[in-house]
Amino acid sequence: MNLIAANGHRKWAYGSHMVTAITALVLLGIQAGPAAARPPSLSDLFEGPPRLRGSVHPQKIPLPQPRPAEAPAAEPSVEKPPAESDKPAEQAAPAAPQPSACRLALTEEIAIAPSIPDIHGTGGCGGTDLVRLEAIVLPNKHRVAVTPAATLRCSMASAIADWVRTNIAPLAEKLGSEINGLDNFDSYECRGFNRIPGAHLSEHGRANALDVRAFKLADGRTVGLTDRTVSRETRESVLHSVCARFMTVLGPDSDWYHEDHIHLDLMERRNNYKICQWDVLDPLPQVAPLMPAERPDNAPPREVAAKSDGDKGDAAKKDAAEPDAPDTQAEDKPVADPPPAKKSASTRRHR
Repeated sequence: MNLIAANGHRKWAYGSHMVTAITALVLLGIQAGPAAARPPSLSDLFEGPPRLRGSVHPQKIPLPQPRPAEAPAAEPSVEKPPAESDKPAEQAAPAAPQPSACRLALTEEIAIAPSIPDIHGTGGCGGTDLVRLEAIVLPNKHRVAVTPAATLRCSMASAIADWVRTNIAPLAEKLGSEINGLDNFDSYECRGFNRIPGAHLSEHGRANALDVRAFKLADGRTVGLTDRTVSRETRESVLHSVCARFMTVLGPDSDWYHEDHIHLDLMERRNNYKICQWDVLDPLPQVAPLMPAERPDNAPPREVAAKSDGDKGDAAKKDAAEPDAPDTQAEDKPVADPPPAKKSASTRRHR
């Protein structure tokens, strides 16, 4: 009603459409037979017959029959665990870092040095690519034990192994034996220079230094690097080998902290600057005997020497006690006045 009233000027045109739609429905019902005889709905009136819309009526889906009362009760469903193939793929573990070139080169034919986890200490201590140097393997397969085992960077451990294999092993052969051990005085330790509070971080704190006190021979001898009783040639040979190989070498006379061992490290400096401070000291002089030396054979007897010395002393005392005799001749002679002193040139000049 409102639609027609609101569109009065289209009343007859809208009605003609309505008549056309109803006529089409009647003709459709005649063709479809009694099954299609049903009153038209509003959707049919406004949207047209299904044939005109290009759609078909949905078929009626049959519902399932009710369950008989005598049927057995259904078993409760048990949830089965998902199969291995149905499980979600776990997140892949992070790939292990690839070994460094140093780690690949430091094989068991050169040193027994298993890798250890990285150390991240306070104040910058620690490092990466670390190993525990337990022994050095010589070319003849003989092992040189590092006691105790040293915690070092791979590069430092490789330098120590090459030093022992190339320089110390031939030196031990010259001494008539074979090197059997290396005395590790200190390796990794989180501390400053010389353990001074507040000092810069030592290379020991970076696992980049090793303190060596001595090396041991297979015949039981111990060769101390700072022992003055060891031949000077041997100690100088070690000095030249370490100063050519390491960036820092500190020994006796470098400071008060390296009198009984040698400090070695690979500290990086500008322009590859090296420090080698190690004085090979001579043996200490022998202590003088407490007893005096023997008296020479040609020396006079002690009693005679003492008597003669005493006589001389008594005579001197007598001469000092008696005054000189007066010179009577000198008193009778008039004493002439002394000549006037000559004035020096300097005196005349200042006057």
